[in-house]
Amino acid sequence: MTTPRPVLIAGGGIGGLTTAIALDRAGLDTHVLERSAFTEESGAGIQLGPNVTRILRALGVLDPLLPQTFRPDAVWLFDGMSGKKIATVPLGAVAERRYGAPYITVHRADLHKALRTVAATGERIALTPNFTVAQIDDVDGADGAGIAGPGGETLQAPRLIGADGLWSTVRRWVAPGTAPSFTGATAFRSLLPRETLPEPFSAPVVGLWLGPRGHVVHYPVRGGAALNVVAVTESGHEEQGWNRSAPRETVLGAFARWCDAPLGLLEAAPDWRAWSLFALQPLPQWHRGAAVLLGDAAHPVLPYLAQGAGLAIEDAAKLAALMGAARERPAAAYRAYETIRRPRARRIQQTSRRLGRAYHMGDTILGDVFRISRNAILGLRGETATLRSSIGSMVHRVRRGSANPVSGDFPP
Repeated sequence: MTTPRPVLIAGGGIGGLTTAIALDRAGLDTHVLERSAFTEESGAGIQLGPNVTRILRALGVLDPLLPQTFRPDAVWLFDGMSGKKIATVPLGAVAERRYGAPYITVHRADLHKALRTVAATGERIALTPNFTVAQIDDVDGADGAGIAGPGGETLQAPRLIGADGLWSTVRRWVAPGTAPSFTGATAFRSLLPRETLPEPFSAPVVGLWLGPRGHVVHYPVRGGAALNVVAVTESGHEEQGWNRSAPRETVLGAFARWCDAPLGLLEAAPDWRAWSLFALQPLPQWHRGAAVLLGDAAHPVLPYLAQGAGLAIEDAAKLAALMGAARERPAAAYRAYETIRRPRARRIQQTSRRLGRAYHMGDTILGDVFRISRNAILGLRGETATLRSSIGSMVHRVRRGSANPVSGDFPP
């Protein structure tokens, strides 16, 4: 009897490892090809909502991860120019009771390590480090996917999953001629010891500071020992990669007009890493022949909604469930996966862009009017409102001039 060849997964990051674990649970063999040594030490934090932690729990990843996570009590929104606290969105026990799973913050390296540890115990999972997918051949043929590495080594598989990120090689095969474009914005990140910080930065919350053409977000990671800080500004230059060093003066200069509290936090950061923010037009298709895409390879998301990693994990769970249910019909599984996941990904991408516009109001007379309206509307929202409904839907009304914070005419 012939042993079935494993599903090849290009990319051993969060999306790729989650896919391997989910396919293992579905009874399918996988072979993960990772360009690095399966290490992830970048200083980025991640926010994971109940939609994601519910999946991680089902896959056996959440329990070993929890000691390294933090459960924030709330999101606190501030005006970056005045320092005024303008709104609170409850998380913590409130979110967990409402959605049945926790809202957590975690260092990317800790999440990746937990996924790698669980994947390493999978009976049907093979992990190959230091393998860069250089070329794909005969994906449409009967023999499935032919993968070539930079040294000429080749692999064959009946199915190929492209979880290889923003600059995906698999995407270039599935949707030729598509490529990310620079948005003009740059995100800077740093990690600080939390015990040395004053309020509100030592508080057990996600802090979000809104200002003209930029915003700052911070939250605890590493079990609460460290504070992850991300500062986004509508400036910078196009450059691939998301872990390059950034001059301190560049970051501080972008927020020089801000009030003392957030500016003091940025000044306290020991160093900064930067990544240029890219967007991708909707692909004509997410699959071709034996290949299918997920996560950033299919639908990169700007970071304003903190759902990029979450979408990849959702993709992995849904794709694995469909492939497990249609083992001999991968094309049908791929079609169903794209039909189900494309609308959600598109909705998250659009909402994230709207949030970015709302976060960055100001810098002109009209922009200041929008900023004041935004703050007033948020101040009138009840604490049961979600951040997305508070800001995301509000921006439409402010932009078209229909929001009236005095009368309470704002979205439900």
